[in-house]
Amino acid sequence: MSPIPWDPAAAGVLRLPSGRLVRGRGLRHPLPDGPPPTFAVYLQRRDPPPTAWPARWVRWPDFRLPTDRTDAASALHEAWECAADERVEIACSGGLGRTGTALACLAVLDGVPRGDAVAFVREHYSPRAAETPWQRRYVTEFR
Repeated sequence: MSPIPWDPAAAGVLRLPSGRLVRGRGLRHPLPDGPPPTFAVYLQRRDPPPTAWPARWVRWPDFRLPTDRTDAASALHEAWECAADERVEIACSGGLGRTGTALACLAVLDGVPRGDAVAFVREHYSPRAAETPWQRRYVTEFR
């Protein structure tokens, strides 16, 4: 049995073109009301605290790129696959730069052209997503 999906109108929930719903958020903010994620990818310089749900940690310093791009790609591919029938959360401290970059990568996996993925996430998630030029370039090179 699949879990109840995210509420598409809830804060931070991004609907990808395929219909998959993914929640982005900032870890410095309280956990939003509603059901918890069933899988998460956390983009932090240091290990985040343990969670009650399965999660992957990707070492990714603020305003920068992942330190291990192969691991980051693996985690994002896993998140995209899980989003077909699970509540997936992508989060960093503020929920904008790293989270927006990762969400744009998920949009690429979902069929959004690489050159349009940041604009897609900025329109449907946050206008400040993927804050730095190198984060935006990372999306255009993401596989």
